[in-house]
Amino acid sequence: MSEQTRQWQALATQRGMTLSAYLLEVLDKAPDQLNTIAQPLGLLAIAPEHLGEHWRFDLLALPQALIHNVLPVDYLGQPCLVLADPFTLTSRHWLQSSKTLRRLPLAMSLPGAVRAQLTLAEASQRVMQPFGEDDENARVGQAAQEISLSSIARDDNPVVRLVNSMLFDALQSRASDIHVETTPQGLVIKYRIDGVLQQMGQASGVDMAEQALSRIKVLSELDIGERRVPQDGRFKMRIQGREVDFRVSIMPSIHGEDAVLRILDKSQRGESLSLANLGLAADTIARIRVLASEPYGMLLVTGPTGSGKSTTLYAALSETNTGEKKIITIEDPVEYELPGVLQIPVNDKKGLTFARGLRSILRHDPDTILVGEIRDGETAGIAVQAALTGHLVMSSVHANSAFSVLERFTYMDVDPASFVEALNGVVAQRLVRRICPECAVDAEPDPDIARLAQLPDSQLQQGHYRQGKGCEACRHTGYHGRLALAEVLTLTDSIKEGLLNRSSASTLRELAREAGHVFIRDIALAHAAQGDTTLKEIHRVISLY
Repeated sequence: MSEQTRQWQALATQRGMTLSAYLLEVLDKAPDQLNTIAQPLGLLAIAPEHLGEHWRFDLLALPQALIHNVLPVDYLGQPCLVLADPFTLTSRHWLQSSKTLRRLPLAMSLPGAVRAQLTLAEASQRVMQPFGEDDENARVGQAAQEISLSSIARDDNPVVRLVNSMLFDALQSRASDIHVETTPQGLVIKYRIDGVLQQMGQASGVDMAEQALSRIKVLSELDIGERRVPQDGRFKMRIQGREVDFRVSIMPSIHGEDAVLRILDKSQRGESLSLANLGLAADTIARIRVLASEPYGMLLVTGPTGSGKSTTLYAALSETNTGEKKIITIEDPVEYELPGVLQIPVNDKKGLTFARGLRSILRHDPDTILVGEIRDGETAGIAVQAALTGHLVMSSVHANSAFSVLERFTYMDVDPASFVEALNGVVAQRLVRRICPECAVDAEPDPDIARLAQLPDSQLQQGHYRQGKGCEACRHTGYHGRLALAEVLTLTDSIKEGLLNRSSASTLRELAREAGHVFIRDIALAHAAQGDTTLKEIHRVISLY
C-alpha cells in the first residue's frame, strides 16, 4: 500500500467509511482528482467522454462485461479494461484467471461512467437482436454483419481484419469448413475444399491465436473466459450480398484452442434443389424418384460425414413437394428452407430431441416425414413404426454400405423383421473430386491402384483416363468441384428374405446384382474411365478391394 493510499485509508476510518466509499465521494465532489486517485492504485485514468470512442467487445464479450462490470475499450491506441468498481478485488481476480485478459492494462473512470456505457452497449445490442430471448435460434436470427473487401480494408483492428478476411476468402474458395488451429508458433488456417483439407495461411504469435479464437467466440456468443471444455455456437454474416450461416465448434488442445467453422451458404440452396442438379446418373435419379414417391415405407441415405446425404434427401423431398401432401421435417439444424414444408429444429437444451419431436410429428397428420439423422435406438424404433403405419419416412444414417444398414439398426435394438418390412430402399453415397477442366491432360492411370482394382489391360486401354496438372483455377490441386456417386438398393422380396436369414455379404450382393443393382465401385470406375476423376481419388474415398 502506497503512502497516499494509507492517508486515504486513515481519512476514511476517521469518518467511519470504507476506502472505496470515501474515494467515490471524493470523485463525486472533485472529478479532477481522477488521475490522482488512479495512479496509486496502479490504474489508468480515463475520462468518461473517452469511454464511448471505441468499445472492444471482440476482446471481452458483452454478456461477460455486464456480469463483471468491466468495459473493454481502446485508449490511446491500446486496448484496456475499465473497472466499474476499481476498489474491490472480485473483478481483478476474475480477469487474472484469463490468459488473454490478464495481459491487458486496467483503468478506472468517474463513478457511474462504466455502467452507463455498458447500459448503452446492452441497449444497442437489443436493437440488433429483435429476438432478445435467450434462445439459440433467436440469436441466429439477428441482423447479420456485412463483410466486403472495402469493409475489411477499413477495419483498423488486426484481429477483426484477420477473421473477416478468413471468412470472406473461405466463401470465395468454395470451402465447406474452416479449421483454425493453434500451434506453438501461432495460428494455422485450413479450408476443406472439395472434401480435402488445404492449408491456406498462418499468423505468428500465440497472442494472435488467442485473440482470433476470442473473436470467433464473441461472434458465436460463447464464453470467452472458458478454455477448458468444448463449446458449440452459431453466427451469421452477410458476404457480398449473400447471407451465410456459420456453425462453430471450439475444442481445447494442448497448445490452446482450435475452432472448426462449418459454412452454410443458404443462397446456394432451396429453390433450385433437385436430383437432376446433383449430377447423378440418370438411372440412379430414376431409382431414387421411385423410392421417394412411395406412399409409405422408409428411404434411407447412408454415407460418411460430408458425403452429401442431406442434399440428396432434400432434393428428393423438394421434387415430391407438390402441395398435395403434408411434409414435416425435424433437423439439427435446418440447413435448407423449403416453401410449404413444416421444418422443426432440434433443441436439446429445451428437450426437443429427434425422438420427442418425431412422436409429436406423428400427431400432426403428416404424409411424409424427414428425420435429419437417425442416431439412437429410440428414434430408429419410432421411425420404423411410422413407416409401418402409412407414412413415408426419409432419413440419413451412418453405415459403411447399403447392406450394413440392417446391422446398424440391429445394433440400435430395432426388430430386424419390422425394419426389413418397413424399408423400401437405401441410397449409399460418396463424393469424389472432379478433375479440373482448366488443366486436365490425358494420363496413364496409377499402375498400383489399377492392379488393386483388378482392372484388365483391355479396360485400361479403352478408357479415357486423365489427371489435372494444377493451375490457379484449382489452387494447383488438379481438382475442381465434386462428383456425386450413389448406388440405390431397392429391397426386392429375395433381398428382404436374405437380410432376414442373415445371409452372407457375398450372397446378398449376388441377389442384388441379379435384381439389376449397380454397385458404387463400378459406378466410380466408370467415371474414372470417362476422365471425370482419377483412380487415385476413387481409392481415397471408396474401397477398391
